Amino acid sequence: MELIINGTTQQLEVKTIQEIVEHFGLSGKPIVVEADGEVLVSEQWTHTLVRPGMKIELVHFVGGG
Repeated sequence: MELIINGTTQQLEVKTIQEIVEHFGLSGKPIVVEADGEVLVSEQWTHTLVRPGMKIELVHFVGGG
């Protein structure tokens, strides 16, 4: 399915936001997910279904000084 993730069109075979998070190796990391302009809390990821053309932003935090 074609999705727009962080501004880039990608072809992924996923059904939920959780699967996208796992695909990018971000499970268990402090991230924020936005889907079509709506910020989703982690409890919503497993039951939020994705659809073709959905715009998803994955924002993860990087520490440093």
